[in-house]
Amino acid sequence: MKINYQDSKIYVALPALAEMSYLPHFFNCIKEQTFTNFELVVCVNQPEIWWNDKDHLAECENNQESLTWLKKQKDINLIIIDKSSKGKAWVEKKLGVGWARKVLMDYIGEIANDHDLILSLDADTTFKPNYFQSIIENFRDHPNNVAISIPYYHLLTNDEETNRQILRYEIYMRYYAVNLWRINNPYNFSALGSAIAVPVWVYKRVGGISPHKSGEDFYFLLKLRKFGKLGLWNPEKVYPAARYSNRVLFGTGPAMIKGAKGDWESYPIYDYKYFDDIHKTYDLFGSLFQNDVQFPMKKFLANLFKDENWHYPLRKNSKTKDQFIKACQHKVDALRILQYLKFMNNEDEQKDEMRLGKFVEAFYPQQNKSAINFDLNLPWSYNECSISDLKTLRDFFVEIEMQYQMNANAK
Repeated sequence: MKINYQDSKIYVALPALAEMSYLPHFFNCIKEQTFTNFELVVCVNQPEIWWNDKDHLAECENNQESLTWLKKQKDINLIIIDKSSKGKAWVEKKLGVGWARKVLMDYIGEIANDHDLILSLDADTTFKPNYFQSIIENFRDHPNNVAISIPYYHLLTNDEETNRQILRYEIYMRYYAVNLWRINNPYNFSALGSAIAVPVWVYKRVGGISPHKSGEDFYFLLKLRKFGKLGLWNPEKVYPAARYSNRVLFGTGPAMIKGAKGDWESYPIYDYKYFDDIHKTYDLFGSLFQNDVQFPMKKFLANLFKDENWHYPLRKNSKTKDQFIKACQHKVDALRILQYLKFMNNEDEQKDEMRLGKFVEAFYPQQNKSAINFDLNLPWSYNECSISDLKTLRDFFVEIEMQYQMNANAK
C-alpha cells in the first residue's frame, strides 16, 4: 500500500509521569518547529494506588501541577488525557508507559486520517526546529517505509558520574546495533520510545502497540519490522536526557541505576563472534528448507522452542524457499537473538573492555589509532577512563552506525 504523505498531519504522542521539570523545555522545542501542521496529545498518568502511598505522593502532586500547567497552554493544538487524577488513574494491571503509549496512539488512530503520522516522544527529549519537517519529508521520499526508527544521541550533563553511566550504556547500544548491521541482520534497529514515527494506517494494520510494562518500544518495532520495511535513518536526531529512573524494568534509566552500583551484567559487550554465529545461522535458513543442516544456533533453538524440529511446520506452510527464509527470520527474531547472546555470554568470562578491543582490532584497526583517544588493546577500564575518552568512543560507534544507516537509506 502506497500513500502520498504530501498533506499529512503529525500527531505527537507524549506520555508524562511527573515531568513538570521537563515540560517547559519540551514545549519550547514544539513551538520552534518549522512544520506547524501538528497536534500534541499528552497522557498524564500514574497508578491510582499511588494516591494512598506516601512514597509516591510527590509524583501525584507533580502530575497535578503538570495538568494545571498544560491547561494554560493556549498557543498550541493540545489534547490532554488525564490518567492521573483521583478516580481516573491506572487500575489493576493497566499501568505504566506501555499503557500510556497505547492509550495515546489508539486515540490518535481514532481521530486522525490514515495518511497522518504518529510521532512518539518523551518529555525529557530535545529536538531541533526542523525535526517534524524532516519526518514528513522522510516519509514523502520513502513511501514504502512502514515506520522510522529515528537516530538518537544522549545529551551529557554537568555531572561526571551521570555522564559515565549514560556513555557506557550508549556504547553498549551502539555496539549491539553496529554488529547487527555488520552481519546484515534484519533486526538492526535500536528501540527508543522517544524515537519512533509510524503512519496511522500502519498502526491500525499491525494491531497497534502492545502495552508491555517495559520494552513496549522494542516489541512495537519488532512487529513493524515483520510487517514491512523499517526506515533507520533521518537527517534530524532526537536527543534524550541522561537520567536515572526506575519507572520501567529495563532500559536507559534502570541501566544507569544498576551501572552506578557497578552492575552491568544485563548490558554486556557480547563477543562479536556470537554475532557471526547468528549470521551463519541466518545464511543457512535457505539450505534448511530442504535439508536438516547443522548451524551454530541449532542446539540453542531446539532447547528454546522445546523442539529440535521447530522448522518443520514452517517448511510445510511455505510454498517457496524465500517464504521459508522469511518465516525462519520471523521465528528467530530480535528477541531470540538477544536470548542467544545472553545464553552464550553466560559461559564467557571476558571483560567488556577486552571484547570491545577485540572488535575494533578485528574490523577498525586504523580507527583505533586515529579516531579513538586511547588504545583499546591496552588494559583499560570504563571506570578509570576520562569522560572525554568515553565520549570519543561513543562517537566512534555513532559514526559507524550512521554510515550504515545512510547507506541503507540511499538504496
